Amino acid sequence: YQEEENPSNPGTSRISPIAATIPPAVQSPYPSALWVCMVQCKFPYGYEYLGNTLRLVITPLTDRCYITLMTALQLHLGGAPQGPAGTGKTETVKDLAKAIAKQCVVFNCSDGLNYLSMGKFFKGLASSGAWACFDEFNRIDIEVLSVVAQQIMTIWEAVREGVKNFIFEETPINLDPTC
Repeated sequence: YQEEENPSNPGTSRISPIAATIPPAVQSPYPSALWVCMVQCKFPYGYEYLGNTLRLVITPLTDRCYITLMTALQLHLGGAPQGPAGTGKTETVKDLAKAIAKQCVVFNCSDGLNYLSMGKFFKGLASSGAWACFDEFNRIDIEVLSVVAQQIMTIWEAVREGVKNFIFEETPINLDPTC
């Protein structure tokens, strides 16, 4: 949480769950001057125009999900919200992406998916910096999941190492480290 001046009551402060800041002279591999901060986590603002759409109502549960996902992002990890169908897991991830101006692509997985199509999808995500939300990920065949895990690991290692370019599936990729 970020403490900030309360505009409705000057001279007092309030706690904001997510805030955008412009820190002075930040040394960073990201070109962004604007950062989104939550608790101890900082993530570069994406500057992706996503339209003038409605936002989710922030509840204690969505707030906890935001904090958990932002912490995972800070550690260069992903997130996998879990729960019953229809509880807003996908919408929460999409709303967090919107809060930091990142494109989030929702992908409905099926048992007919193969590693080649997933590889093409990951190439696009890694080079554009977009996020993906995989619905029904458990429907993917176990043989394909094994290769998909290796593909994700290759991108994850490139992000952790801080490289600008890497080889993915025998193709050179310009890496956006915020993917």
